[in-house]
Amino acid sequence: MRSYKIVPSILSADHGKLVEEALQVHLPGIDHLHVDIMDGHFVPNLTFGPQVVASLKQHTPFRLDVHLMIEAVDDYIPQFAAAGADILTIHQEATPHLHRSLHLIREQGIKAGVSLNPATPLETLHWVLTEVDLVLIMSVDPGFGGQKFIRATLEKIRRLVQWRKERRLKFIIEVDGGITEQTAPLAYEAGAEYLVAGNAVFGHPDRVAAVHRIQRAIDEHQARRRTIIT
Repeated sequence: MRSYKIVPSILSADHGKLVEEALQVHLPGIDHLHVDIMDGHFVPNLTFGPQVVASLKQHTPFRLDVHLMIEAVDDYIPQFAAAGADILTIHQEATPHLHRSLHLIREQGIKAGVSLNPATPLETLHWVLTEVDLVLIMSVDPGFGGQKFIRATLEKIRRLVQWRKERRLKFIIEVDGGITEQTAPLAYEAGAEYLVAGNAVFGHPDRVAAVHRIQRAIDEHQARRRTIIT
């Protein structure tokens, strides 16, 4: 089994047939679907509400990795949890009471995640790392798909891996933004375990082949690294 997961982002799919699009990537090892929720305030875009999450939960087999890029997160956490989110990730930058918001997610009986924008220092999470199941490092400024990967975020991932090891924690490290065949191996090598891919999957007519290309790029990169080391 691979030590990473490709997590397709439904944001880049055809919004007129989300369930059909999602089912195209129901492949071995692809068991999570990333759902970006945007409110037009925290980020300059509007996407889905709880009803869409509920529909995806009802009609697809995926665990739903729901990423709230919204303000007033505490008002919406219960709604998205009830709709079927398995992981609910909120932004450090979106709430003045991060600790309380993370506990509100846990009170819903689901996994709690926290996300950082590219320019936000990792140190802002120092005091909540014991409270999270997942840390999402944004490798683009959130709001739109198809942006270029910000390579400086690789160092943030490496430092987070080190912190996790030093403190003996077990949260998952996820990366989102600009993940392609070229950047996925770099993010994985830095320490990301969940790699969110939007346009690199749904931007191609053959979604199965697109997923396999990303997986192959990571696997081949790691094989070359092992050969060099040995």
